[in-house]
Amino acid sequence: MARTDLDALVIGAGVSGLTTAICLAEAGLRVKIWAAEPPEQTTSYAAGAMWGPYLVEPVDRVRVWSAQTLEVLKQLATDPATGVRLVSGIEASRKPVEPPEWGNQLDGFRICEPSELPDGFATGWRYVAPLVDMPVHLTYLRQRLEAAGGEIALRRIGSLDEAVQVAPLIVNCSGVSARDLVPDPELTSIRGQLVVVENPGITEFFSEDTGLSPNLLHFYPQGEALILGGTAQPGDWSREPDPDTAAAIIARCADVEPRLRNAQVIEHRVGLRPTRPYVRVEEQQLYETRVIHNYGHGGAGVTVSWGCAFEIARQI
Repeated sequence: MARTDLDALVIGAGVSGLTTAICLAEAGLRVKIWAAEPPEQTTSYAAGAMWGPYLVEPVDRVRVWSAQTLEVLKQLATDPATGVRLVSGIEASRKPVEPPEWGNQLDGFRICEPSELPDGFATGWRYVAPLVDMPVHLTYLRQRLEAAGGEIALRRIGSLDEAVQVAPLIVNCSGVSARDLVPDPELTSIRGQLVVVENPGITEFFSEDTGLSPNLLHFYPQGEALILGGTAQPGDWSREPDPDTAAAIIARCADVEPRLRNAQVIEHRVGLRPTRPYVRVEEQQLYETRVIHNYGHGGAGVTVSWGCAFEIARQI
């Protein structure tokens, strides 16, 4: 491929790669994505996913990225085809904790009355937030990219050196693969496992503030399905669902919502959150090519996706 065929090459077809490619293509650039896997096999597909800037640094930049993304998701929620809905629910803790500083950005945010909390919980807060059905959302993003003239090509590469002659700009949105592609030894995996079950009629989300525990507890209604989570297992690179882990997830959720005890399992999902001390959105020169990195979002990939993409598009 001659270098003049493209203005930008994006590596990776998860939510970060797709939103970045969309922003570039809608700005008039000729854009292609190279991806080792299609969107439906990425970590993004396995995400829950609800907006919320949890455990991600640097705080100042994340605050901007997440606020910008929140506004986009609110707009997308007006169209069911995007997979985004505004859903009410509760986040709670078993011990007294302060509510999150980002709560005032969300509609209806308030501290819960004790009577609203499940047994065993000390405090909580209710709010309305964007909830994203990732299989639907990724399809929407792919179609939007194609409508803007972009395309996805399945191509696995061993290093960024393989891409430098393809376009004058490379945007690296390779997720956990950036550990080897860059290479970046600061990047590691935090494994997440979810269980998708038939929804017994739950319309609101519930999430426990579990701090740094590897055992998460949340359930997100997606129409006739309910997404149960989850795990946060540092350094675990396995993408195979673990039956014991799935059973533990269901049990934790059923302790809060008894209707889930005998819920019919539809699907298991596993994703590897690309985690490093700080999200990396920065530019470097690689030979004669501009490379902008956009990876290391941990479990906040959806939450900061559009904000990071906007920042990159402004640099072009």
